[in-house]
Amino acid sequence: MARVVILGAGVVGLTTAMLLSKDGHEVVVLERDAAEPVGDHDALWSGWERRGVNQFRLLHYFQPGFRSRLHSELPAVAAALDAAGALRHNVLALVPEQLSGGFREGDEQYEALTARRPVMEAVLAMTATSMPGVDVRRGATVAGVVTGVAAEAKVPHVVGVRTANGEELRADLVVDALGRRSPLGAWLEAAGARPAVEEREDCGFVYYGRYFRSTDGSVPAMIGPLLQDYGSVSILTLPADNGTWGVGIIVSARDKTARALKDTATWQRTIAAFPLAAHWAEGQAMDDTVAAMAGIEDQHRDYCPDGSPVATGVVSVGDSWACTNPSLGRGATIGLFHAIALRDVMRSGRLDAPEVFVRDFSAKTAETVEPWYRSTLAYDRARLAEVDAEVTGNPYEPDQIWDFTRAMTSAAGKDGEVLRARLRIACLLQSSDGVLATPGIFERVIEHGAGWREEPTFGPNRDEFLQLLAG
Repeated sequence: MARVVILGAGVVGLTTAMLLSKDGHEVVVLERDAAEPVGDHDALWSGWERRGVNQFRLLHYFQPGFRSRLHSELPAVAAALDAAGALRHNVLALVPEQLSGGFREGDEQYEALTARRPVMEAVLAMTATSMPGVDVRRGATVAGVVTGVAAEAKVPHVVGVRTANGEELRADLVVDALGRRSPLGAWLEAAGARPAVEEREDCGFVYYGRYFRSTDGSVPAMIGPLLQDYGSVSILTLPADNGTWGVGIIVSARDKTARALKDTATWQRTIAAFPLAAHWAEGQAMDDTVAAMAGIEDQHRDYCPDGSPVATGVVSVGDSWACTNPSLGRGATIGLFHAIALRDVMRSGRLDAPEVFVRDFSAKTAETVEPWYRSTLAYDRARLAEVDAEVTGNPYEPDQIWDFTRAMTSAAGKDGEVLRARLRIACLLQSSDGVLATPGIFERVIEHGAGWREEPTFGPNRDEFLQLLAG
């Protein structure tokens, strides 16, 4: 079995550690933030400091695809989440029977097991530290990689990491799970590697969010989708654990006028103008401010471009490899898929041939998680173009793919089979290609959704939104 050093004790780092531990590997997880998760869900929310995760107390939703993999791969985590008050949430069980046709066999796949990020991460941490072979070391800052004898000419081979206090930890494999701001590329270049091939979008979205709670442990009724688009604005309403939920207003980073949403009164006045979401902001606010998150552009790092690794002995998973705008709530689920892909490649026993291992993992990544990243990126680009056109007052003409996407969203509100098809994509249960190969789905979308442009939006238009911001 191998000795593995994982950098980062976030959601992806911890799930990777547990998956590898179950296969008998010795795993050390290094986390820069020193604080341990202590106490119940209230104490975790108010007291656990995770300065390395800027979205720690912002909106999160863990998709049914995440829950499905937990049940099959890490059932102890699912059980611990239930004990911690995580919410089991199934959209199909909540929509009217006139639309769904009634809950039926197979609809259980749409169930999410979700929680606020501190609660989710605490459960993962406590489960991981209870597993044999997992050593989570908090307060351990990594300063760079350690290299050894190259496995391939002119390609550095990583044999461990060096911490800020000078300690060297040797490993058969180093796994980078440090997230979107990972410095791995710089460390590898300092060790003589050529740069990774990086893609980065020019701009993105800004999130203005608040968390609320009920007095009886309930969450608000769902009378609209979790993600609702209205011209230049999107609204997120995300149920969470222990009678809590998050509400977010999403705008383009280029929409400078919308910065007024940082003001609590402006935020409350604005959300109240969206009738399908207004009641979500009527609970007990969990703080007096609006949390804002920006600078979260889509980016992708390829450490094995064209099958040629920039280094061996090290791989990246989750957001360290590729990260997307979080409005679709896919990051943690894609990260878990990626961790499972790494576990599967490690079962090949090719760590003794590091150059082969890196290429195999790159190929597995391209097969299993790259399509999810690319589809999310395409969605983000189209939605951002739509938003920016609204902001500037320019007409927006969607391409055929975005037109069909909008038609499918419209049809999902009228046809139970299209709703299930759309949910399989949104919940990361099936690819869009797989869904559209289902007999009759394409025709149903055209029949029920072709007139999406003429449908009412049930929310303020751009001028009304600006009036709300101005007070």
